[in-house]
Amino acid sequence: MNSAPQKSDFVLNSYMESNDLRATWQIMNTLIPYFGLWAFAFYGSQISVWILPPTIALIVLFSLRCFSLMHDCGHNALFRSKVANRIVGFVLGCINGMPQYWWARDHAFHHKTNGDWERYRSIGDFLSTDEYALLSARDKKFYGIIRHPLTTFPGGLFYLAFKPRLILLTGLYDWICEGIVALKPGSETQLSDVIENHKSKYWGSNTEFWDVLLNNIVVLSSWVLFCHWLGAGFFLGVYAIVLTISAALFIFIFFIQHNFEGTYAHRTEGWDYFLGAMEGSSYLEMPAILKWFTADISYHNIHHLSERIPNYNLRACHQENIHLLGNVKTLRLSDIQHCSKFILWDAAAERLVSIDDFG
Repeated sequence: MNSAPQKSDFVLNSYMESNDLRATWQIMNTLIPYFGLWAFAFYGSQISVWILPPTIALIVLFSLRCFSLMHDCGHNALFRSKVANRIVGFVLGCINGMPQYWWARDHAFHHKTNGDWERYRSIGDFLSTDEYALLSARDKKFYGIIRHPLTTFPGGLFYLAFKPRLILLTGLYDWICEGIVALKPGSETQLSDVIENHKSKYWGSNTEFWDVLLNNIVVLSSWVLFCHWLGAGFFLGVYAIVLTISAALFIFIFFIQHNFEGTYAHRTEGWDYFLGAMEGSSYLEMPAILKWFTADISYHNIHHLSERIPNYNLRACHQENIHLLGNVKTLRLSDIQHCSKFILWDAAAERLVSIDDFG
């Protein structure tokens, strides 16, 4: 009887090497069509409004690919150079409104804790069954409503278009308030200390602050410019649709890759990183064209085993190690509705359950 595979059984190191030529080609075959489609949508819509729906659908897919490649940059995997990953990641983040460096730090926490449900409650910040039981009937109903799959669409728009702006504004507001307190007579805190040593709950370092600030400057400036060039109604309407749908798609994909029946949902004590990758991540079967637009993130177990493997090596790594992946959960996009029910964590049983199952 064969024993369960260990991480040392996997061939990973040979796939971790980044290739700058392949990375550059991926950026070119993503950004050129993305901006070209925007131009086609604008000029084509002046000929026929029916050109817009299929063009917007393509822009959504390329927006999804921009986010996927930004994700690779956040792991310093797309290019060999950290500087190249940082610069390209920043540009890709601006396209979808997201500060890449800030996002990558938050995403790194997910990788470090995947499957440890005491520390990380997935993308929906889900409650345990004990916490849910303490809610009032009204709050229980509200909990289920705001975690319904349809709320992903307005939630996705908020996440990309508004949250990074609010992070900057609320963080600066806290900093200014702390400075005002320091200026009051008799205060033991010096203004210079506030300026140099302020610790914000909205960003983890000065580097993150500058990333959020520069992202907001570039994003808001680009909105103004594109409103001027294309017309505010056209640009904001199409852009809102693109961000809403592309964000929802990526959230759906992320969700189904981690939240499914039988997923690894352990407490911190006894939690295992390898099991979190193998049993807390799924392999998402998708048409080849969607795998391209999502930069092969469907090979999610391999990605969690080593986030330093660039997207263009994930498929080959998966194939070489496929004999070790027999117990990995395989899901399809059609399973999203079923998986969306598992929004409670049963800490005692260390598994996800639905509200109906919990009763």
